[in-house]
Amino acid sequence: MRCHYFEAGRCRSCTELAVPYPQQLDAKVRAVQDLVRAPGLTWLDPVPSRERRFRNKAKMVVGGTVAHPLLGIQAPFAGAGVVNDLRHCPLHEEAVEAALPILADFVRTAALTPYDVPTRRGELKHVLVTASPDGELMVRLVLRSREAEARVRKHLPGLLAALPSLAVVSLNILPAHAAVLEGAQEIVLHGDTLTMRVNDLPLHLRPRSFFQTNTEVAAALYRAATSWLTERAPATLWDLYCGVGGFALHAARALPRLAVEGVEVSAEAIASATRTAQELDLASARFVAGDATTLVPATGPVPDVVVVNPPRRGIGPDLAAWLEQSGVGTVLYSSCNARSLAADLAAMPSLRPVRAQVLDMFPQTAHYEVLTLLER
Repeated sequence: MRCHYFEAGRCRSCTELAVPYPQQLDAKVRAVQDLVRAPGLTWLDPVPSRERRFRNKAKMVVGGTVAHPLLGIQAPFAGAGVVNDLRHCPLHEEAVEAALPILADFVRTAALTPYDVPTRRGELKHVLVTASPDGELMVRLVLRSREAEARVRKHLPGLLAALPSLAVVSLNILPAHAAVLEGAQEIVLHGDTLTMRVNDLPLHLRPRSFFQTNTEVAAALYRAATSWLTERAPATLWDLYCGVGGFALHAARALPRLAVEGVEVSAEAIASATRTAQELDLASARFVAGDATTLVPATGPVPDVVVVNPPRRGIGPDLAAWLEQSGVGTVLYSSCNARSLAADLAAMPSLRPVRAQVLDMFPQTAHYEVLTLLER
């Protein structure tokens, strides 16, 4: 894949762009297999991705001026506050790219002053856009304060007319001068949820909920996990770090008698998962907001299967120790970091990896997802 931003030196986020895609995928598989080893472990063929137009979300830093806003990234080596405009990044899905010029126009119309990092002045820090498989959009404007809220509300009807695919519009308030993407306060102005239809399952995404960046590969991940679980026909399942319920809801739909409990620290994600379960009449699927590390050991009888999908740091020593001594017979571990996965596996020697598969969620980078089946 060629990218004029990369070739001009305006963006280096795609660190592997110069490497032919088949070689990228081979390198990821080798890197994961070097870290995750076990006697008798079967590696399935990796799941490739489209090389371009696979990102369902854009996380754009805002720079420039009200009259000439820039949507992109901090310019490497150019000093704080310098933003390179990347609104035509070839990784973004078409619906995302098409929305960015309209959102730049809205910055001008609503007089949203881009935040300037060196002077710590201005209001608009980031524009976050997510596209559903149906072409609907969620747009979140990350502001320093609520100063611009009235102007955004005033001009919102015009934005909805210009971008009729908008399902959700919100303001996120990030007062701190910090290298983070969003703050704790969310003000929803339009809609409430973006429906991510994955394998014909309506997963609901609220503004502060996490969803995988690559919808097609996420769908393949859920299909693989569901297939592996169906082979074992468990009666009970816990989905830890469940997000909006992707693993749990796929399993509950495939196995109608399966009792499912999902645990996730985000209350918004739990509300989304619960909504899908209610819409599909999956009465045996229950979702709870809480920290899996502290909540799970006190939950009661252990299930037949535990699914874990932690952040890059992994599940950590406490949860790994509990799983090791719990007696759980099967663990399905979805990881975006084979180093933390390997550390967690070393802390659970009674749970042996028997099957694994690399799924290329992030082409043009060294990142990936790996799904591993563990049996006691």
